[in-house]
Parts: sequence; structure tokens; C-alpha cells
Amino acid sequence: MKYKIGMPRGMLYYDYYPFWNEFFQELGLEVVVSPKTNKEILNEGVLSCVDEACLPVKVMHGHANYLKDKVDFLFIPKIMSIRKKEYCCPKILGLPEMIVNSVDGLPPVIDTVVNLKKSNLSINKSVFETGKYFSKNPYKVRKAYLRALESYEKYKALLNKGVIPMDAIKMYNKAFKDITNHSIKHNMVIMVAGHPYNIYDEYINMNLISKLSNEKIKVLTPEMISEEKIIHYSNMLPKRMFWTYGRRIVGSAFSVIEERKIDGILYISSFGCGIDSILIDLVQRKSKEKKVPFMLLTLDEQTGEAGINTRIEAFLDMMKWRNRDEDNVSTHG
Repeated sequence: MKYKIGMPRGMLYYDYYPFWNEFFQELGLEVVVSPKTNKEILNEGVLSCVDEACLPVKVMHGHANYLKDKVDFLFIPKIMSIRKKEYCCPKILGLPEMIVNSVDGLPPVIDTVVNLKKSNLSINKSVFETGKYFSKNPYKVRKAYLRALESYEKYKALLNKGVIPMDAIKMYNKAFKDITNHSIKHNMVIMVAGHPYNIYDEYINMNLISKLSNEKIKVLTPEMISEEKIIHYSNMLPKRMFWTYGRRIVGSAFSVIEERKIDGILYISSFGCGIDSILIDLVQRKSKEKKVPFMLLTLDEQTGEAGINTRIEAFLDMMKWRNRDEDNVSTHG
């Protein structure tokens, strides 16, 4: 019997799907991924999740609800730390428990703990803990892990070359030249900053990246900046950043601002995100210091597309006008 394992298309899906997909397929499972976020998934998530949760957590509940009757297992790892001496958002830490206690009728949930706060070697324990559900052969699990790691490295290489994760997830096993068009001439370069589950979920952000691309704007995201640069520029902070995604967002934004690689920054945030309340201020201060245009878009389940479109258009018009006619127009606020 070939088991089906469900992977919700939410939260850290855009970071680790290529790894776990390859791992489970090597163990002989059929991986079932929920569709892209839509109105029905969002509504189900809002109904089943606590009101105080942020929008991405509600969306994750909706994806879990969609998969529950279609798979034999649901994979929702408890990701506590993915880097030594650093941590993930508290809501990511408690995600499996939130979903198990909020969504009725779930199949068995594999909630493997991933905790690398002391050593990166802890990933081996997490992998074997997950693999034992489907194979008692440690050599088979080890082989699946190595194949998954190889697949993940290909995926990361695509991101570092400027491929948007939505495209890289589809094409990570193909040559980079097959999916990149170097002939496109861009009018501007804008960094879209924020957590990956806000930047890459096209329903949540109302196709922001596509809208910018249609205006011939080159888009950079934190995942496209090398780890070395992120570490270097995040170390400019007076205190160490102990949130992994916070460090990635701040370090990547600081790098493109200091190196003058962008014309502006769009920061995408979920309403009520405690971590973002700090990160936004740090990035906005650096933007103001270097006179880089900055705009914040805050999203929740009530956000309308017309308002988002108006703000984006106004931001782009301001940048075009500023570049053409003025150099002393306010870049923020």
C-alpha cells in the first residue's frame, strides 16, 4: 500500500517543500500538496483558527482542513530552530498543536520537532524520527535524506540566482537557463521584504510580485540574498538578532540598501505580527538614512485588492517622479 502524506501549502512551505517532498518520495510515499490559497481555504482557516492568530496561521489552518480527508498522514513539523542560537516565530513553534486542537477530523499528524539551536547535527534526529513512520531500515532513510539534501541545494541555488520560489519549486530539478529570461529590461529594482509566507502566497498579497513584474520591475526578496551577506549586514545591529527570519529580513534589506542595489522597498506584513513591529522599524530607519523609498503594506483577511493596487500605483508613481524630476522628495512616511 502506498501511503499519501499531505503537505499544507502554508507558512514555511516555500522554504522546505523541495527537501521534504524528495524525502517522502524516496521512502515510497505519494506527496499531496494543497492547492494555492483561495477564498474557500482562507474562509475555512478563519472559521477554525483562534481570532488572535495572524493571517498566515489562519491560512495554514485552511490548508490543513483541505487535506484532512485526502491523505493518510499530515506533515506539520514543529520547527523550533533552524539555526544555532536562533529561534522561529512563537506561532511557528506551536503550529502543530494549534491545528490539532482547532481542526476536526484530522488524520495522524507527523509533528517532528526540528530544533537546531545547539547544533545543526540535530537535523539527523529529526529526519530519522520522521522516516521511522514509513521504514524501519535506517540505510533507506539515510539515502532518502541525502537525496532530499541534494534536491534542496539545487533549489537554494536557484533562489540565489534570482528565481522566485514559486517558480523554483516547480523547476528546481531543471537547469537554471531553462527558466530565466535574461533579455528582459527592467525599469526599476524593488525589494519585497517580509516573511516568506506573506511574500510568496499570491492570494494573501494579491499577486504583488506579478503586478510589479508586469510593470517591468525587477523584484528582489530576502531569499535571493546570500547567507554570507545576510550575516555580515545583520551584524551591523547593536544587539544580536535571535529570530532567524528577522535576521534574514533585516540583513538582506540592509545589504541591498547599503550596496545601492535597489530603487525602493515594499515591506509586506501581517496585521498583529509582533516580530514585524520591530523589523519594520529597523528597515524603515535604514531606508530613511540612505534615502531609499519605503512603503509598508499590512495585510489581514479584510484587506481589499483595490486599496492595495492604489497604494502600489502611488508608490511607483512617486518613485518615477522622484527619479525624473526631483531628488529631495520624502522617501518614507
